[in-house]
Amino acid sequence: MRIERDLLGEKSFDDSCYYGINTQRAIENFCISLKPIHPELVRALVTIKKAAALTNEYIGLLDKSIAQAIVKACDEILAGKLNDQFVVDAMQGGAGTSANMNVNEVIANRAIEILGGSKGDYSMVHPLDHVNMSQSTNDVFPTAVRIAAIRLLIPVSELFAELQSALQEKEEEFSGVIKVGRTQLQDAVPVLLGQEFGAWAQAIARDRWRLYKVEERLRQVNLGGTAVGTGLNADRKYVFMAIEKLRALTGLGLARAEHMMDPTQNCDVFVEVSGLLKTAAVNLSKLASDLRLLSSGPRAGIGELSLPAVQAGSTIMPGKVNPVIPEAINQIAFQIMGNDLTITMAAQSGQLELNAFLPIIAHNLFEMLDLLRNGLKLFIDKCIKGIQADRERCSQLVDRSFTLVTALTGCIGYERAAEVSRRCVATDKTVREVLLEEKILDEDVINAILNPVEMTKPGIPGKKR
Repeated sequence: MRIERDLLGEKSFDDSCYYGINTQRAIENFCISLKPIHPELVRALVTIKKAAALTNEYIGLLDKSIAQAIVKACDEILAGKLNDQFVVDAMQGGAGTSANMNVNEVIANRAIEILGGSKGDYSMVHPLDHVNMSQSTNDVFPTAVRIAAIRLLIPVSELFAELQSALQEKEEEFSGVIKVGRTQLQDAVPVLLGQEFGAWAQAIARDRWRLYKVEERLRQVNLGGTAVGTGLNADRKYVFMAIEKLRALTGLGLARAEHMMDPTQNCDVFVEVSGLLKTAAVNLSKLASDLRLLSSGPRAGIGELSLPAVQAGSTIMPGKVNPVIPEAINQIAFQIMGNDLTITMAAQSGQLELNAFLPIIAHNLFEMLDLLRNGLKLFIDKCIKGIQADRERCSQLVDRSFTLVTALTGCIGYERAAEVSRRCVATDKTVREVLLEEKILDEDVINAILNPVEMTKPGIPGKKR
């Protein structure tokens, strides 16, 4: 057992515990979400500590043996050790101080061990004087959030590209399937099933591009700005060199913010990223809802599509299979939309030189990215790639619908087309049957209107273009 003290009193710790009294108080104060800070945020914080130690050693502020012990402790953590020691709640007061101190204390105590001392002997390596040298939570935590967000955002952008490709493959596969196009859930005009998939692919392509580009906005960091962006208590050499070290360690194109006070107090970049993630969620939810609708039935609904069956759908209705993957995507989208609102409110609630609500911004942003990463992979592999078209059903619905009437207006006029529609209702005959019986159009013209190749061209069906 060891005893640690702070200005509020003392706490005892088991010998196996690497965190200290600041972390313990955070555990006691913030038992809220029951979720620890995100592993990617821990990784980013530890990387910053390594960059700071290397910089402070190089400019002569930190003893070489202490610096190297800190670096070795950081490398061990980055390799996967001591993960169970990062225990503070993701939702915490203090603008991220608890998370920063959790990392400082774990690194310090491991560095003490590396130097041959016993945990808690902060005369050897101090969490603040050594591990946190030249830093403040107010420049470390925002920088770490940006690094973690970039690392989580990149695979999400790549998955949107994969989803786009999967939809485009279906666009090609279904390029010759004629179906009923619907507006306001009513029969409208004939379309190609491939065209529907192509439209979905275009929406996803915009999401992919937006997310790919917004990563650039996260690269400007305020490390070296310390408390409010002025660089107080940080050597001028450190301010410039620490960013270079961090860029090299992360492999990311990080840059020192032009005005260090800006990213210390303003969180609009996270609102921007969140807003684009919400936009992507809207498109995903629309796509998922469309797939559920087009696959409804399968016999008493639209039934134009067949989604992969992944599990039994009911405990009471034998044989029922539900569209559970699109339903999961809908729920992911709903959660992301709610997270975006939380981020918006937290970002606008910052005051003067600091936003104290960055922990909740980070927590919600990382959750959005995790949900999208996991959900997109699920959507692609267990739904999109396995979609089948019921070509007979599509053809049957086109024949029974009045969509052909709309396509006829350019040939026979609106009033006559409306009369054809009324005749179909009165006689329960198809448009084709009425057209042929009334000798309004011949078979060749009708077939031209329903020709998949002709349907993709602008102009009036049945007439030379």
